[in-house]
Amino acid sequence: MAGFFVFLYQMKAHSDLSDPQFEEAFKRAILAPQLFTHEAHLRLAWLHIKNYGIDSAITSVTSQIENYTRVLSAEGKYNETVTIAAIKIVYHFMLKATSENFKNFILEFPRLKTNFKDILSQHYGFDVFTFEEAKSSFIQPDLLPFD
Repeated sequence: MAGFFVFLYQMKAHSDLSDPQFEEAFKRAILAPQLFTHEAHLRLAWLHIKNYGIDSAITSVTSQIENYTRVLSAEGKYNETVTIAAIKIVYHFMLKATSENFKNFILEFPRLKTNFKDILSQHYGFDVFTFEEAKSSFIQPDLLPFD
């Protein structure tokens, strides 16, 4: 087991891990913090939607990210609205995707990675990143509902 921890901290990017390794490391809250980028957040959503469905993904991803931030003593970084919105946005694009894996999915929809805040601003007329209530509970979009 100790070898797996060393392995995780030697990684340069979340993409160095297989899907099962990434999912397990995150679930156990042992993924090196520098590997949990915005893209890794999207990958976690994609994996959970693909493997467990949208409803289960919302439940599992939110609880795992809350746990991860707690383990890292970074609870203030968790945002319930952004997390659930990201899952719903990833799901929206998955319904249109022809990709069979996350790497190709991001290549197919690069704006998920490069313009995510713009996508969120189509749904929310306020900054969900700084709105205190959005951090602790999901706020429905005030502009464009999620499908």
